[in-house]
Amino acid sequence: MEITKAKAFTAERAWGAKDIANLDGTTVRLHWTDQPYKWHINDGEEVFAVMDGTVEMFYRENGEESSVMLNAGDIFFASVGTEHVAHPVGEARVLVIEKEGSV
Repeated sequence: MEITKAKAFTAERAWGAKDIANLDGTTVRLHWTDQPYKWHINDGEEVFAVMDGTVEMFYRENGEESSVMLNAGDIFFASVGTEHVAHPVGEARVLVIEKEGSV
């Protein structure tokens, strides 16, 4: 058993992570960041849950770019093929659940 206090977690670099669990090839990781990620498409589905802070999630559907503001407690689900990029507003802590080794 282990308890993680998300608000207290920091990393040495943007998008640094703490491995929480590996569930038969699906990873659960807590990330800390204060910088945007990069546009990407995951190798599978991804669940992106904001634990602390605010993140503007940009995504492309049918060639059109949109964004949504995600606050603590909000969840973004990226289905297979969803191109997206996360831009934190200040510091943010995000729980990411995805296929092991995904981008």
